Amino acid sequence: MQLFEQHGFNPRSDLGQNFLIDLNIIEYVVDHGHIQPNDIVLEVGTGTGGMTTFMAQQAKHVISVEYDQNMYTLASEAIQNYQNVTLLNCDALKNKNNLSPQVLSAIDEQREANPGSRLKLVANLPYNIATPIVSNLVASDLPWDRMVVTIQYELGLKMSCKPSTSNYGALSVWLQSQCFVKLLKKLGPTVFWPRPKVDSAIVQLTPNPPLKKKIRDRVFFQDFLRRVFQHRRKLMRSTLVSMYSKQLSKSEVDSILLEHGIVKEKTRAEELTVPSLIELANAFHEQVTQKANV
Repeated sequence: MQLFEQHGFNPRSDLGQNFLIDLNIIEYVVDHGHIQPNDIVLEVGTGTGGMTTFMAQQAKHVISVEYDQNMYTLASEAIQNYQNVTLLNCDALKNKNNLSPQVLSAIDEQREANPGSRLKLVANLPYNIATPIVSNLVASDLPWDRMVVTIQYELGLKMSCKPSTSNYGALSVWLQSQCFVKLLKKLGPTVFWPRPKVDSAIVQLTPNPPLKKKIRDRVFFQDFLRRVFQHRRKLMRSTLVSMYSKQLSKSEVDSILLEHGIVKEKTRAEELTVPSLIELANAFHEQVTQKANV
């Protein structure tokens, strides 16, 4: 607060700026990142640079991204004695479906300079970009090894919840189809400044290669999930018939559902497990691809 007062800065709510001010929580996040001497750490939302310097003492290199020019100025002062920090003043996203080319270029540069290094995302993520940052990193071909992030508690529930619960949706399945997702800790507003109006959570994601390998086409799968969960209360059959009306007949849709043990008069997307949705998406991908090649 004194730092902000000295510089005449104010936190920006439009950028989802809520700064972690509890050192114990900062240590907890960094500790669960399991940062090793050969790791490349990506941080999105540098803030004043406190967590950045903490991680720079443990990692091979830290790439920290800060959109706000004022925060970039403060963080530049904090990290000036660390040669292993790349501080970027840019948007971490190119758009909602892609990470920024500047960020990807910095990661590639460090991976080339440090063969065998592991990539980790450890960050107090700005609330307004938390979902696309995590989702796009999972969607990328980058060999990330671990993510430990602070996010809104409700988003943490969505990422980690099970079928037939109110938070279960496309994001839950997309992440759990490729990662082990664990909600580590719930955080009250008091550990942040300014205090947010909602609770937060620390969430950990680690890769699940065997399950990921079962997805035949990840672009198709992501689109499949987005569409089947768009009307989550609708029966799967009516949703799928509508989705593939130009490619498949109703009887072909029914045949796929029957083959996968899905009762067309009863089943909704929110009731299906992650492996079941992978298998179902693969079946539709196969049928749609065959039709396209005829």
